[in-house]
Amino acid sequence: MSLMQQVQLASLFQKNLEQCEVKPGETVALLTNLNTPRDYVAAASHALKELGAFAFELGFSSLPDPSRVAADGITGAEGIMSALKQCQLVVTFHAPNFASWSRVLRDAGVRIQTIIDGPVELEKLLSPPGLKPAVLHAAELWAGAREITLLNEAGTELTWTRGELRVKSQYGFADEPGRMDMWGAGHITNCPDEGSANGTVVIQPGDMWILPFARVVESEIRLEVRDGFIRKVEGSADAREFRHWLDRNKVSEDDMDPYAISHLGFGLHPNAHRDYIFHVNAQLNRLTAAARVYAGNFLFSTGPNTEHGGTRSTKGHIDIPMSDCTVLLDGKAVLEEGRFTDERLVVAPTF
Repeated sequence: MSLMQQVQLASLFQKNLEQCEVKPGETVALLTNLNTPRDYVAAASHALKELGAFAFELGFSSLPDPSRVAADGITGAEGIMSALKQCQLVVTFHAPNFASWSRVLRDAGVRIQTIIDGPVELEKLLSPPGLKPAVLHAAELWAGAREITLLNEAGTELTWTRGELRVKSQYGFADEPGRMDMWGAGHITNCPDEGSANGTVVIQPGDMWILPFARVVESEIRLEVRDGFIRKVEGSADAREFRHWLDRNKVSEDDMDPYAISHLGFGLHPNAHRDYIFHVNAQLNRLTAAARVYAGNFLFSTGPNTEHGGTRSTKGHIDIPMSDCTVLLDGKAVLEEGRFTDERLVVAPTF
């Protein structure tokens, strides 16, 4: 990276950290791993210095597996956790979702900001004006609903109730005590009440598979859901791999947790687009945020629910951003074939 690019990156990091409300005198920890770009560490360190904060780096001695959730390495390390609890902000360069240490820190009032996308994506997806209020409005609408229905023209008709688990909202920056967010985010998610999801989900060719790997779905995947779990997976090549991934994450023959319906929600980011996967050739490190947050996508997932307050911690997690879906909140459409019906959910693009 040239000197000019390093300066630009530092300026970009400063903008995001300003969004995170970093104040002079705050203590900030940088959680790195063996794959963290040193340019990112330098940019964050310089930006934090410019903002008057005190920063230190804590390096994980392992490589995070992008196909797995709950990156860990410090749970149980009381000395490290004690130090992190004294910070106002933790910047992590690997995903902390579903990790118990992130919940402990948030409960202590520590803000957590995740930075894992490529520099081009960080620039494009820097939270634009209007995204935060739109995301919070979406979260309020979702939280106010009791029954939710997902539809698409391919035959999807999935209904569930909600209220047991919290709605998670992310708009790109951790600006409040106990908040965890991600640079590039712009979406809401929530898990169904236990055992309440029933119906059919049809994942269509052209939808995306973004965890445990990045690819465009090429053949229909038809799922039969009953009492909160996927009971049947039908289709050809993509369906076989869908089933294989969940099966190999079972801890016993009768373990159904990988087949549970996990977080469901939609994206609102105006600078992300459904065709981006074709531009970057399915590079996972360039799609971590972009594929999940493009405005109007419905994010369907399987497996764990601990991030939303549940107890299921299976590694059998799949994320599928679906396009052209309709979502009904207590019978009223909030999303119609991928387009929002509420103007307060529509954010003007800046790229």
